[in-house]
Amino acid sequence: MVDIIIDEYLENSTYKYIINKINNEGALHFSLIDPDPLRQNPNKAAKMGQLAEEAGTDALLIGGSTICDQNFVDKTIQAIKEKVDIPIIIFPGGINNVSQYADAILFMSLLNSSDPYFIIGQQALASYTIKLANLEYISMGYLIIEPGASAGWIGNARLIPRDKPKLTAAYSLAAEMFGFKLVYLEAGSGSERIPTEHIKMCSKVLNTPIIVGGGVENKEDARSFVEAGADIIVMGTFLENHIMKDNGASLKLVINEIKEAGKSKNKKFSIN
Repeated sequence: MVDIIIDEYLENSTYKYIINKINNEGALHFSLIDPDPLRQNPNKAAKMGQLAEEAGTDALLIGGSTICDQNFVDKTIQAIKEKVDIPIIIFPGGINNVSQYADAILFMSLLNSSDPYFIIGQQALASYTIKLANLEYISMGYLIIEPGASAGWIGNARLIPRDKPKLTAAYSLAAEMFGFKLVYLEAGSGSERIPTEHIKMCSKVLNTPIIVGGGVENKEDARSFVEAGADIIVMGTFLENHIMKDNGASLKLVINEIKEAGKSKNKKFSIN
């Protein structure tokens, strides 16, 4: 009976969807939407999600560094779910960003924070809420490289120097050894791109998918990340700046480039 339950869970899991898609396509694109009333209302967020799906994005991440209104998060996700069929995954900026209406949550630990609260404290506080919401949780090691931007400041990150890719690889490998299912690298939302050497070093030592976000402004940026070893590219600021202006045309160009670059990748991941 336990095996049947596990099999049914995996069959419908967002994590399985992610791994299977990486294995089949080589590289994925996730669109990040910030459920912030100062940025957009739920209807606009839903339109952004719909345009992103039409452009070819593989999943939507919902989150930001300064979320404070849980009710607004719920309304935003509900509005988006009416418009899209792809998974909606919470990218939590704190314990307030948990919603029963999402398909999954990235259960993330800011591994290079100098404050235990961001490594395990807020995760423990949110664990009951996630369990009661019956949310699928996907463990993820989160690392912030210089300059860090808002995410680094809020998370009290001991920022990894841009010229020390071996440190990033060491933290990432430790995350894999702890059992994290994903590793996320960025230099801070809306910040400059991380050096590709960090991605290359991580890709050499990891058997865990690598997500990279921040600073992707064009298809050349996206391709360089995929060719360095990134398995998933996340874009948020780009969506805010362009998607409503051109109905996703510029995003589609970037996603097409990611998919084309992904064809040359042959690394496969197992579902565990």
